[in-house]
This record gives sequence, C-alpha cells and structure tokens, in this order.
Amino acid sequence: MALRDGIGFTEVRLTLGQKLWNVNWTLVLLICLTASIGFAMLYSVSEGTVDTWVKRQTVRFGVGFVLMLLVALVDIRFWLRYAYAIYFLALALLGAVEVIGVVGMGAQRWVDLGVVNLQPSEIMKIALVLALARYFHGLSAEEVERMRWLLIPVVMVAAPVVLVLRQPDLGTALLLAIGAGAMFFLAGVRLWIFGSVLFAGLAAIPFAWHYLRDYQRDRILTFLNPERDPLGAGYHILQSKIALGSGGLVGKGFMNGSQSQLDFLPEKQTDFIFTMLAEEFGLIGGLVLLALYGLMLAYGAVIALRSRNHFGRLLGMGVSFTFFVYFFINIAMVTGLIPVVGVPLPLISYGGTAMVTILIGFGLLICVCIHRDVRIPRRAGMDES
Repeated sequence: MALRDGIGFTEVRLTLGQKLWNVNWTLVLLICLTASIGFAMLYSVSEGTVDTWVKRQTVRFGVGFVLMLLVALVDIRFWLRYAYAIYFLALALLGAVEVIGVVGMGAQRWVDLGVVNLQPSEIMKIALVLALARYFHGLSAEEVERMRWLLIPVVMVAAPVVLVLRQPDLGTALLLAIGAGAMFFLAGVRLWIFGSVLFAGLAAIPFAWHYLRDYQRDRILTFLNPERDPLGAGYHILQSKIALGSGGLVGKGFMNGSQSQLDFLPEKQTDFIFTMLAEEFGLIGGLVLLALYGLMLAYGAVIALRSRNHFGRLLGMGVSFTFFVYFFINIAMVTGLIPVVGVPLPLISYGGTAMVTILIGFGLLICVCIHRDVRIPRRAGMDES
C-alpha cells in the first residue's frame, strides 16, 4: 500500500505478504549453500561425527537464520531510530568484557551469559555500521566535507577499537577500523582526509611497534620470514601453505587431507578452515567458495544501490563491505599474503557469535532490499508522515 504525502514523496507501507515477496531469496539460497559447505568441512574436521562441531554449528545457524528473517521483515525505519541504542548496547558489552570477561586462548573476549558465551566484538562489527549509517544519513553533502562534523563518528569508531585492542584482538580491531573507513568513504568524506590518516598511520608505525605484544611482533616478523621459526611462530602459516599446495587442482578428496586429518594443520575448525577445504577439494573447491562469496557481495552491492533512501544505501554497502573484509582477510591470512590475525571465515568457521552476527548483518541487507522504496528524510530519523 502506498500513500502520497504533502511534498510529493510516496510512503510505502508493506504487508507481511509483500515483504516476503520482496525478500531476495536468491541471496538467502547462496547463504544456505555457503553454510552447508561449512557444515561439511566441520564434519571432516570431526573425522565423520556430528557431535563435536557440526551439531552445535547447525543449531547456531538455525537460530541465526530465524533472526535474519525477523530482522529483514522489521521496518527499516525501526533500525534507523534505534541504531544508536544498539551501538551503545554493544559498547556496554565491550566494556563488560573488561570487568567480567571470560578468558580463552590467552585473550579476554567473551561475556558469560550462563547459556552461551557472547563475543561482543562480533556484535560491534554490525552495530558500528548501523550507527555510522544513521549518523551520515542525517548530514548534508556539505557537512560531510567539514572536519568538525567528523569528530563524533571518529570517537564512535575509536571507542570500540580501543576496547577490542585491550582484549587483545588485533584482527577484529582492524576489521572495525577498515569497515568504518569504508563508511566514511561511502558517505563522501574527502580523499585528502584519508591520505592524511594513511600518512599519519605510516609515520606512527615505529612508535606503535613498541606497544605491540610479543606474539603480535612475532606474527609480523614471521609474515616477513616464515622460516625464521618453523616450529614456533611460523608453524601455522608453513603448515597452511603445505596443505594448500598439496591440494593441487582437484584436491585429495573429502576427509582425505593428510595435513588436516593427521593434525598438522592448527585451528582447522576456525581460522584455517579454508586451508582444509583447499586441501580436500583443491583449487576448484576454493574457487567455488570464492564464487559464492562474490555472488553474495554482488547482490549486496545491487541491493544497496537500488535503495531510494540514503540510510539504506549506506547500511547495505557497509554490511556488504564488512562481509568482504571478513573473508578477504581470512583467505589472505591463510595464504600468507598478510600476517596471521585470527579472523574466522564467514559462514564456514566454527563459532556461535560470529555466525549469528553475520546472519543478522545479512538480515539488515535483506531489510534494505524489502524496504528499498521507503523514503526517509535526511535530517531526522523519523517517518515521513
């Protein structure tokens, strides 16, 4: 149903049936296919059992899938109105990690909720995009180009980045910073500002080096020369490269990877699961997964560009870019193109909060698709009526 307002815009009020019709079901199918590959790889990791990893991951996907559809069906103006509240809730959870956080694998990144352990830094990846989309939606093109209007979003980015670095979690902090940088670019921030930030960042490297933890320095040195410590800091990436190379064109077959099945490959259910896939299914298997990711990314960009409101365009492109950075950094990491930073492969790696958060992000993207014809004034996060 469409109602015309007093200034010539058309306010779209969709029924539940119309919303379901407008869902991009092709994107939903691609998400399910990609997650299915993850289930298969976790089954291989578990040596043919579902109890170790697959059962829990399937349940998490099911919960996340339901949440994805619920998020998608909610009016996009709801997410605009409560974007800041969601951001501050995620920030409060990050602060709670400092006080009551659960330590695991040498880092304090989780909050114990009794039923599950929640990783707030994963939630912040989507909450930050949502809040920045809300902020830049309310600015004019002229205001975006002025430095004083950029102070608030810079603080919005810096606060969670600092808290995540304290956990410590350099990989997630980089994801937050890069994703936020993309939002600034999409909003129309001048290129000279990005150049200045890049120059300042490069100039600060010698000083930042002294504040890195020992294992972080080892990761960077190992990236530059993996053979310097083949049984220590360089073990992960060397074994990953061996597994990648041994897979060849078509791989060794499902559950037949020597490096993974004989436990030479570390963290094969999380960070290095792409390496396991490439060993068992070869270059072709890796390219199939990349093709699925590419299609999801293309659908995300098209959905964002078709949105008739600025908030939807920013939100859609922000979620899509965050997804891109997610899988790009993981694959670049396991292939030795960048240092190991501990970023999971979206929809594939084992992990509860990461899986659910990614699906909620896709829910927001589908929400943009469903409500692409909704007009939202640039100044206030209120309905046109």
